[in-house]
Amino acid sequence: MKNGIFRNIIYSFIVAVTVFSGASAQEKQLKLALERYIRSCSAEIGVAVVTDRKDTICVNNEYPYLMNSVMKLYQAMAVAAVLQAQKISTDSLLCIQESELHPRTYSPMREAHPSGNFQIPIAGLLKYSLQQSDNNACDILFHHIIGIEATERYIQGLGIKNFAIRVNERDMYENHATSSENWNHPLSAALLINKLFTQQLYEPVYQNLLTETLISCTTGQNRLTKPLLPQRAVIGHKTGTGFSSPMGLPQGINDVGFVRLPNGRQYAIAVFIKSSPYDMQATEQMIADISEIVYIHITNDN
Repeated sequence: MKNGIFRNIIYSFIVAVTVFSGASAQEKQLKLALERYIRSCSAEIGVAVVTDRKDTICVNNEYPYLMNSVMKLYQAMAVAAVLQAQKISTDSLLCIQESELHPRTYSPMREAHPSGNFQIPIAGLLKYSLQQSDNNACDILFHHIIGIEATERYIQGLGIKNFAIRVNERDMYENHATSSENWNHPLSAALLINKLFTQQLYEPVYQNLLTETLISCTTGQNRLTKPLLPQRAVIGHKTGTGFSSPMGLPQGINDVGFVRLPNGRQYAIAVFIKSSPYDMQATEQMIADISEIVYIHITNDN
């Protein structure tokens, strides 16, 4: 029943959007469609969209949302800044000790090297962190390349506001409550990924590594990307997934992306779900539905 309601809202939006013309009308219609959809969901959802025409559409952006692994996008951009400033190659090797691999946190890298004591290029750590959301790779980058406080300062220096980064992945695993110390508003995340994909922030070797790695992200395939890939859209994105509630329900389920459409249009989108009364499949479907609503709006806004 719930999915049927969601689909009806989406298709009613397809019909309605063709009635309006002009940038301001399109922007208002998208906001109304998103608000209508979110009201139907019984979940705490925040959305921000930044279009290539400088339109900014936000719903429930005034609240902070847990970043979870979206924090790795912020970190990766700060890492790129350090590598460029210090002229460090992305091929530079780091030696990883067994003590740096948390034995229980999510880590495909640890599964590949369970005994530690291996070498990996910095680019490899960034790929593990961004593509597979590897928690150990993230913490190793914090330890070897740039710390948590410096990461926060760098992102602030880019003009991004309304966010905080105070703890690493090990901290959050050991005490789930500390996850609340890493937060942002949806617009902050959308503006950040929009900067990465539309401005030349770094030399090509560093910038291309980040954007290409995000485009090949393997997590959250049922979130923002689900309705876009059949349309031949290209999306670079970073997901975040929080610890379940005491009742076993999803919390902090997020996805932040930059989309390029075949017709040349492009936009950034951030969807943060603070808490959900549904299972993970239905929660991820809400992100996919929101992504589809925005996709339809952009393709019809010519």
